[in-house]
Amino acid sequence: MQLIHTKQPPIKHPHLIFLGDVTDAIFAKTGMGLKQWQPNKVMGQWRLPGCEVDLGVPDMGIEEAKKSGVKSLVIGIAPIGGQLPEAWIAALKQALEAGLDVISGLHNDLSAMTPLKQSALESGAQIINTRETPQKLPIGTGKKRSGFRLLTVGTDCAVGKKFTALALTQQLKQAGIKADFRATGQTGIMVAGDGIAIDAVVADFLTGTAEMISPDNEHNHWDIIEGQGSLFNPSYSGVSLGLLHGSQPDAIILCHDSSRKSILTCPDYDIPSIQECIDFNLQCARIVNPNCVCIGVSVNTSEMEAHRRQHHLRELSTQLNLPCVDPFTDGTSVFVQAIKDRFKFMGQPPQSNAALPPKPVNGY
Repeated sequence: MQLIHTKQPPIKHPHLIFLGDVTDAIFAKTGMGLKQWQPNKVMGQWRLPGCEVDLGVPDMGIEEAKKSGVKSLVIGIAPIGGQLPEAWIAALKQALEAGLDVISGLHNDLSAMTPLKQSALESGAQIINTRETPQKLPIGTGKKRSGFRLLTVGTDCAVGKKFTALALTQQLKQAGIKADFRATGQTGIMVAGDGIAIDAVVADFLTGTAEMISPDNEHNHWDIIEGQGSLFNPSYSGVSLGLLHGSQPDAIILCHDSSRKSILTCPDYDIPSIQECIDFNLQCARIVNPNCVCIGVSVNTSEMEAHRRQHHLRELSTQLNLPCVDPFTDGTSVFVQAIKDRFKFMGQPPQSNAALPPKPVNGY
């Protein structure tokens, strides 16, 4: 089994991040992700009137960006449904006319939109869609693969699964553990340079695609797989389950936003308890890997007062008997240690069933 990914022209940089007219930073996760993980490639931001999101980089228009050496305009917004607002077409057309490539993670095929296609043809600029998927994808097999896998799962969408996976991969490498980040979403693909946008895959092939994102590897290697959606989110639960079964994780980290009270896309549904979410994710994961365990909880506490944050995390850790940290402020070293403790044999090839991860204790 070979790793496959979306084949695209190289993404040129530096970037100008297009933020449109959004007012909520939760929808700017693509722009924020690139600013966080590739700051040397982000030169500025372009905000339309009414935009209230600020990445903390210089504001630029197209003309100034072009003079400053910007090569591409990245759509830094991931709106619900992934559709391009009609009001943005003129702005993207302006960028293409100036010769800037337009990088999109939206569900719309921008290259099929006549005004944008024509502007790109006339200027020689490219329209690159990171949600483009390979033509031939397999169904899932459920076969065990060599190497280790960890999947980030969530109580909802947009709670820190990508950030946690990227931060953990970085920390594992610093600890001398072989690890790779496996991208399954638009921002992750832009950061990693490869991957497949799992939410653009036809439903029957979700599990097979997830298997191919994380193929056989060395016995002591970890694939850290970017999770999507949530089993408890009616809008995205299907892609979450397909990714969970195809990843066949040995471990999961649950991601949670401490300020979120209801499901982002379905406000009539309450956020499940962390315990409930861990239990159900493990129940589903153990269909394909009976030894899957939860090694910790990643908590987004950005909306919490600083003096309450550590008390809240300690309280959760005691309640769940698991390490609970905010990776943005605390790092992910506790998760690395949990992996070392839980998978002590990972430095040597397993010799028999006796070498498999220990059976969970008290549900974990």
